[in-house]
Amino acid sequence: MSGTRSPSPAPRRPRRHDPGRRDRLIDAALTVIAERGVAGTTHREIARAADVPLGSMTYHFTSLDEVLAEAFTRHAESVARVFDERLSAARNRAEAVEAVITLVSDDLLGSRHDLVLTVELYAAAARNPALKAVTQAWMARSRRALERHFDAATAREVDALIEGLVLHSALSTDLMTSGQIRRAVHRYLR
Repeated sequence: MSGTRSPSPAPRRPRRHDPGRRDRLIDAALTVIAERGVAGTTHREIARAADVPLGSMTYHFTSLDEVLAEAFTRHAESVARVFDERLSAARNRAEAVEAVITLVSDDLLGSRHDLVLTVELYAAAARNPALKAVTQAWMARSRRALERHFDAATAREVDALIEGLVLHSALSTDLMTSGQIRRAVHRYLR
């Protein structure tokens, strides 16, 4: 044997332990969707927004569709939770009507970010069965919350009224005031 030594292998970089990365990627996806729309949402943009390597996307998700479905599910769950809380707190029909008004005026229309996400979900769900399933689950949950105070047919119609008010507000340059929203809800729920 000669006196030459083979070079020792380069030390391995320690693997970064980042248990919250998948959740951060989903949150980053919501940020990107709100900024760029579904059409402008890419693996690269999500990784950039989450400040992680691009490979993290394919490590945690099988496709962009999976990311979108999980992100929109998180958004729908967040909004549905508020819906549940508002309607659970109502002790009678009059308070339930007020809860619906507050839900529309303050919660659904109070955040431009959430409003854009909702509209992006509606538009994407029209073509994507996985996202349509997200909207169907969201609507079913909303109706169950409304059915605490209204019959099933009324709950469905009020849910549609709420969705219409949200879409109208997202698309209109002449926004409805909270007074107009109040009158619309009262007119329907007299």
